[in-house]
Amino acid sequence: MRKQKVIVFLPAYNEEDSIGEVLSKIPRYFHEKVEVKALVIDDGSTDKTIEVAKQFGADYIVQKDKNMGLGSAVRTGLAECYRLGADIAVMIDADNEYPAEQIPNILQPIFKGEADYTMGSRFKGTIKGMKLHRRLGNYVFTLIQAILLRRWIYDGQSGMRAFSRQAMEHGEIIHDYNYAQVITLNLVRKGFRVKEIPITYQVRTKGESFIKFRAYMTSVIPAIVKEMSRKVKRVEIYKDAHKIS
Repeated sequence: MRKQKVIVFLPAYNEEDSIGEVLSKIPRYFHEKVEVKALVIDDGSTDKTIEVAKQFGADYIVQKDKNMGLGSAVRTGLAECYRLGADIAVMIDADNEYPAEQIPNILQPIFKGEADYTMGSRFKGTIKGMKLHRRLGNYVFTLIQAILLRRWIYDGQSGMRAFSRQAMEHGEIIHDYNYAQVITLNLVRKGFRVKEIPITYQVRTKGESFIKFRAYMTSVIPAIVKEMSRKVKRVEIYKDAHKIS
């Protein structure tokens, strides 16, 4: 019996205090037809992120020589998952804000043949500790995506997502700073089916975020404009490629 290979990848930058707990929470044996591996994309960390990742069971580690940005790290993660033969890639932030134990939930729509790309939605689920300016920023950028795609999205900035093998292959991230908006715009425009799953969320208590407000504003909006100005080719989707019973 061939198992579906799921690789959970964690973009990480100086996350020695959190990454071990995230890795330890990844469900490894939740279905007899699913094999789960963990991949860490270290984005030039200067602390003990790599040592802790090895200690807590990372199966694969990619180490970058210098910090390139979250968009670059996610792009590398998707490409590496594809190269390693993953049927499905799951991205989760290494800061322990997102519930790794709920990874099976965001995989279910792909396993049922209902979606090719899923996002864990904080705004359909539970949010603890998010500051007002961050909440408002999320609302604004999510609304922009919803208007551009002409479909409602609740949480366009989620740091927890799953990708079918085709979505891994065809998803394009056109800038290094961030990925959240452009990857969704790119995949949906190419015909991939997206679905949001409610998750729990709690703001980080350790470490430092990849994202800075001013850089976010000056980098993300031009990237959205660039993505929407590009022509993309729709993909013939293999809707039942990952169905399991």
